[in-house]
Amino acid sequence: MGKLTAIAVKNAKSKDKPYKKFDGDGLFLLIQPDGKKYWRWRYTYNGKQRELSMGVYPRVSLADARKKAESARDTLYEGIDPSHKRKMDKRRQQLLVEHTFERVAREWLERKAEEWKPTNTTLVTGHLERNIFPWIGDRPIAEITPPELLQVLRMIENRGAVEVCARMRSTCGAIFRYAVACGIAERDITADLRGALKPRRRNHRPAIVDPEGFGQLLRAIDSLEGSLIVRSALQLLPHVFIRPGELRKGEWSEINWEAEQWEIPAERMKMDIPHIVPLSRQSLKILESLYPLTCQSKYIFPSLRSAKRPMSDMALTTALRRLGYEQGTHTPHGFRASARTLLDEVLRERIDLVEHQLAHNVRDALGRAYNRTSHIEARREMMQRWSDYLEELKSTPLRSND
Repeated sequence: MGKLTAIAVKNAKSKDKPYKKFDGDGLFLLIQPDGKKYWRWRYTYNGKQRELSMGVYPRVSLADARKKAESARDTLYEGIDPSHKRKMDKRRQQLLVEHTFERVAREWLERKAEEWKPTNTTLVTGHLERNIFPWIGDRPIAEITPPELLQVLRMIENRGAVEVCARMRSTCGAIFRYAVACGIAERDITADLRGALKPRRRNHRPAIVDPEGFGQLLRAIDSLEGSLIVRSALQLLPHVFIRPGELRKGEWSEINWEAEQWEIPAERMKMDIPHIVPLSRQSLKILESLYPLTCQSKYIFPSLRSAKRPMSDMALTTALRRLGYEQGTHTPHGFRASARTLLDEVLRERIDLVEHQLAHNVRDALGRAYNRTSHIEARREMMQRWSDYLEELKSTPLRSND
């Protein structure tokens, strides 16, 4: 019996009972009494004869049925049951449809929450809920295309939120990579968006980095009227140059008076790594002067309204503005940039010691991250030289413009 032809398939008439017209290699056409025609492929797997549906004629032509049968035959040659593979493919497709971008993103967020600080988790979740989920949250993540994601990101960009746009592109990339690892997406499509969005603006916080101007700032801080707590915080910040939030939320229990150092726990550090700040004689003097006033609070710099809360995040910024230092000239965070620049360019301190004291991610020649006690004695000596230098800057009079 020869192979079927398209004409023979078309002209096949129904009979009182179902019958089959064979094409060869297991493929045949099943004609029902009601005239409907179904493609079937017969094969043997593990010694048992089975059949696999190849579709309904005329929606599936003879040529299409042969291609499907050939593909199934290839699967069989690989030792896989074509029927089982089809069931698994259908289930996978169902899972792909069920795995919307929002569902995958929230699963990713749950896992990241185990390593992130709560504030960071809340921030990223909020950005996704406002900027991404309303537009592609209900779309299967495997079906989202680069142009589709680009359109959503450009809506953020067009309202001037370039920084948020860049963060959302990065976050979406992490979510797509998570989906790839879970087998529910083929690839990270954000890689196709390179050059399609405005570059992120690198805005460095304003900081005074010239010695004369920095000395003038230190003298201005000493003259600050009002709260002794705020003035003490501003006086101490240049000496220790930790992040403002780490200073404001500092607790007396973290001060090791005997070792003359501030031991900040990992949960209060940006990098989640414990940090040690050697305290110079000048730093200790500031803390000792403040201790009688705030020792009843667990916070070194408690809020003016309640000793149960740390100082407000705007207290230091407001104080600097009262001294005439507007947002574009110097900020509380700017003391870190001032210290890094002057320690490097003026005092010629070892830059790895400076970076470590800034609590940056410093690694040794073997790529290992230094621990909190690395070079502690060398850093202690550097911090004392730094405080002595600040005292020198304060005592140096301004040069005349004449």
